[in-house]
Amino acid sequence: MPFMGNKFKAHLAVLMANILYGANYTIAKEVMPQFIKPFGFIVIRVWCAMILFIIMAQLFFKEKIDRKDYPRFLLCAIFGVAINQLLFFKGLSLTSPINSGLMMVTNPIFVLLMTGIFMNEIINARRILGITCGIAGAVSLILFGNHPTLDSNSSAIGDLFVMINSLSYAIYLVIVKPLMKKYHPVTIMQVVFCLGALMVLPFGYSEYQSVAWSSFSNTIWAAVVFVILGTTFLAYLFNTLALKELSPAVVSIYIYLQPLLAAGFAILLGRDSLHLIHFIAASLIFLGVYLTTSGIAVKNRLN
Repeated sequence: MPFMGNKFKAHLAVLMANILYGANYTIAKEVMPQFIKPFGFIVIRVWCAMILFIIMAQLFFKEKIDRKDYPRFLLCAIFGVAINQLLFFKGLSLTSPINSGLMMVTNPIFVLLMTGIFMNEIINARRILGITCGIAGAVSLILFGNHPTLDSNSSAIGDLFVMINSLSYAIYLVIVKPLMKKYHPVTIMQVVFCLGALMVLPFGYSEYQSVAWSSFSNTIWAAVVFVILGTTFLAYLFNTLALKELSPAVVSIYIYLQPLLAAGFAILLGRDSLHLIHFIAASLIFLGVYLTTSGIAVKNRLN
């Protein structure tokens, strides 16, 4: 029973992380690039999250880091914070939230490839079917859902940046997994964000300096706080907690929910309306998540 309880909590944690990410597509877009340029925004969110993780780690989890683990922590910071966040926000500033959601659907594919390379994990037929259903749901939402028309060149570059971010995050999910066996997630986040904060500073410091804080309305301030607390501090913490019980492949599968959630928050904020396609996409996405995660669960029981 405790094992099942931990599994349930892990799934709940990764679900909450993706709800936060789904809202982030619309909320962060409100701030960028008019009020804060993307790289400047990354400096703000990473440094603020770093401070929060340091405070939490020092108050509740004082663990000593084994020196031999620092190279892996460094790689986690490169792929999980620096490349991941810089390219995602830059891409999001150039393309639509829905397009970004579609590009993130590539993440489970990249994760399966990385786990196949680094962890010798088998990609069976059930998981392939689940991935196909998830992609079908996300693509149907993109092709037939309403989204703003953007400059095609800028949008293509933005989509490419988000896809590279997706690959980077997939690498992070795989390489951070061994650290779960030795350290508490808060300890891991403290070290990763301390290293990542130093990496993003040269890219975004000039944009950070140009922020006109006095021009912020209460709505913009609320959006900034949400990005820092929600999609940086809490979402990273939830995903890391989930990785203690779930494989990187399972955690990445929940990214299929992001296009649906992004559309849902747009509807909630009055920027879209509900259509039949949303129900069709939701059914396919949830079916994809079920097939993939239940397939892994069956495999684990057999082993």
